[in-house]
Amino acid sequence: MTLTDIPSGASTADGPRDPAAPYDRLIQPERVHGSLYTSPEVFADELAQIWYRTWVYVGHVSEIAQPNDYVRKNIGPQDVILTRSADGEVHLLVNRCAHRGNLVCTAPTGNSSTFRCPYHGWTFRNTGDLLGYPFHQGYGGRGQIELGLGRVPRVAVHQGFVFGSFAMDGPSLDEHLGEAKGEIDRLVRLSPAGEIQLTAGFVRHRARANWKLLAENETDGYHPQFVHASIFSVANSGIGALYGEKSTAVTRALGNGHSENDLRPEFRKLGVPLGWFGTTEAKVPDYVAKMRALHGAAAQEILVEGAPHVMIFPNLFIAEIQLFTIQPLAADDTVQHVTAVQLKDAPEMNGRMLQQSIGSVGPAGLLLADDTEMYERNQAGVAGLRPEWVDLRRGVRREEIDDRGLTIGGATDEVGMRGFWAHYKHLMTDGRR
Repeated sequence: MTLTDIPSGASTADGPRDPAAPYDRLIQPERVHGSLYTSPEVFADELAQIWYRTWVYVGHVSEIAQPNDYVRKNIGPQDVILTRSADGEVHLLVNRCAHRGNLVCTAPTGNSSTFRCPYHGWTFRNTGDLLGYPFHQGYGGRGQIELGLGRVPRVAVHQGFVFGSFAMDGPSLDEHLGEAKGEIDRLVRLSPAGEIQLTAGFVRHRARANWKLLAENETDGYHPQFVHASIFSVANSGIGALYGEKSTAVTRALGNGHSENDLRPEFRKLGVPLGWFGTTEAKVPDYVAKMRALHGAAAQEILVEGAPHVMIFPNLFIAEIQLFTIQPLAADDTVQHVTAVQLKDAPEMNGRMLQQSIGSVGPAGLLLADDTEMYERNQAGVAGLRPEWVDLRRGVRREEIDDRGLTIGGATDEVGMRGFWAHYKHLMTDGRR
């Protein structure tokens, strides 16, 4: 069965068909249909029901640190401008002139209080307000029209992470993030100044694959020992052992489509500060001293447990020392924007984090090259006629509920994927009825 077996809006003797019905059938508890990764019609529905309706991560306040700073970002395929106005407020503007639709901003970053459309010279403040337009008598004089830049209706910030939603109303950002808020907090508390900075620059990796394959993979603990075996062996890394049948790490569904690989049980067993990062206190003494002065006895636990490995629905992935933003362009075309996390007031750590990120997810990085090859092979495979379904059952019979009421499984189980698809189905069905 494909989506077109139950056309949206088709009628029967009993009345109009339910447009949510295909997703009820195509998404099952332990499997999903391959057409969900390949259908342009599904992709169009996702834009309407997910990307232009729910909260989407856009950028970080450190990217617009000064008044009048701006940076071009995206919400799905939509080009948006993240700005900081002169009064320090954060705004998200649609990069489209209100007159004839031309892009008003072409530079990736900059500092300006205004944007001027190159087509007809209309000028807008960095808050989106229309400032002026040439030859105003053609409109009956100055101030006769009010056509400001489109604004993302809802903008909210958590720990410097900026999220936007095209929906006029709906759940708050706190409600959307839910348990995932704590994982962002875990990352931020690794900074002696209590802030992270995204100042290392971004690399864009393009994959001829569906965005959901990337989102599923981010907390899939089943693949690392196979896909990344070469780099683990060359680097003599112990990371592979964290994702095995004997690992005490867990995969956890955090609700609302979010998931994590919680590696803390393994790091607690190791009991070595910064063991999670593959270094020692002696190599970053100033950083450790600042953390112990700030947190006292609690610093030991923070330094042992390290950073999160969390996928925040639909597009933000924090992989300990790197941050990924997923941008869908088409059913089979996705861009990942990748940067190294930088901890404010931690230069010793930042140099090492940048170096490791270049080696793993940089232009010649090995980890992301491995994953991208798998994404594109998956995309080719799911287009095959048989079998039609993608299996999600790994670990379903050994799932448990933890003391927070969240579903957990083994380090290699597909708990996170099942949580992702359950939330996806909710958004694609309940919002259409």
